[in-house]
Amino acid sequence: MTAGLTPSQTVGPYLSIGLAWVDGVFAAEPGSPGGFWLRGKLFDGAGQPVPDGLVESWQADPDGWFASPEDPRGAREYPGFRGYARSSTDSEGAFEIFTVKPGRVPDGQGGLQAPHIDLSVFARGMLDRVVTRVYFEDEIDANDADPVLALLPDDETRGTLVAKVSADGYRMDIHLQGELETVFFAL
Repeated sequence: MTAGLTPSQTVGPYLSIGLAWVDGVFAAEPGSPGGFWLRGKLFDGAGQPVPDGLVESWQADPDGWFASPEDPRGAREYPGFRGYARSSTDSEGAFEIFTVKPGRVPDGQGGLQAPHIDLSVFARGMLDRVVTRVYFEDEIDANDADPVLALLPDDETRGTLVAKVSADGYRMDIHLQGELETVFFAL
């Protein structure tokens, strides 16, 4: 007799259970001033689209504050801004999040980090999420001074974290493994 896989041994088709988010892909209300779409595709180590993944965003508001008790400066609300969104990937691995550009946040050393969005990625075969960041290609001066980007060894590696300007916002693909692997953070 052979035992089959149980749900505790695979993320598989069970990924989406309990991960629904009432506001879905909207970190900001549709029509918010400065609102844009962050779009991309999620790829596995073989370069194939991941059709059953989930991309979750968390970010500061345009003034650089978080609507969270986790912000050591205190929580603050920004009208029409939720700061958090979840997007399931489609059959082509595509995800999208509607948001506004975050402000710069303190780096803990007296300076400021470049505007960025934190992304958690969940996918089949992964028992834990991976975390990355999205920086913006049109924030050149802030990116050049960012202490996190400065830790990365070269422009090619840093480029895996930089979203490109697109017609209606920004685009950044996420590669879970392989030659084009996105930089992920050990948390």
